[in-house]
Amino acid sequence: MFGKLTLSELKLLARDPVPAFFSLFFPALLVVILGCVPAFREPNADIGGARVVDLYVGIAVALTLAMLGLQVTPAVLAAYREKGILKRLATTPARPALLLAAQLAAALIVATVSSGLAIAVGRIAFDVPLADNLPGFVLAFLLAALGVFAIGLFIAALAPTGKAGNAIGTLLFFPSMFFAGLWTPREVFPEALQRVGDFTPLGAGERALHDAMTGHWPSLLSATVLVGYLAVFGFASARLFRWS
Repeated sequence: MFGKLTLSELKLLARDPVPAFFSLFFPALLVVILGCVPAFREPNADIGGARVVDLYVGIAVALTLAMLGLQVTPAVLAAYREKGILKRLATTPARPALLLAAQLAAALIVATVSSGLAIAVGRIAFDVPLADNLPGFVLAFLLAALGVFAIGLFIAALAPTGKAGNAIGTLLFFPSMFFAGLWTPREVFPEALQRVGDFTPLGAGERALHDAMTGHWPSLLSATVLVGYLAVFGFASARLFRWS
């Protein structure tokens, strides 16, 4: 039942072209666009001698998690409640909680594929190094995904409609991605702004991914922040989530 529901959620996402495109292909497209800028393929002393395109592969992964966790998942789950789908499922073997788990599993699968595309494009087209610490990268990816998806579930628990869920997620999306370095790499932020970013979900997630890309394990601060978001918002969403 869980496998069938997960496959169904993946099919529903694929049938909606705008979320499907931005969730799956936009992060890789962002790497292509930035990689085509000659200055971004040259070492930059302002970011420790790294190339801008090298940094943006990790940021593209964070972007994938932000779109799925803050925009897609809350809108879908709030719309299911609004339309009475969750209430009707309560009378079938497919319990609402099972649909919730399937939605999260589908989002994690899409995030994994999208991140893989962005990493592959960076490696093949612009010679971006792969993560020096692959287990650390996987750990950072899972921590970031769980932390961000927990916030998405919290939004879905409070949003009265699917449109409201998307709107709330979008309001959180832009400041979250700012602290993840989407518009300007975090490495050129003032130190005080970097410290603020370290306590945001996407800022901590991007930092953990960057640490793994450079051969380290996610820092204790990044891991603690992400686990904290998972614990607080996961618990709150479980207590507040309404099936009807």
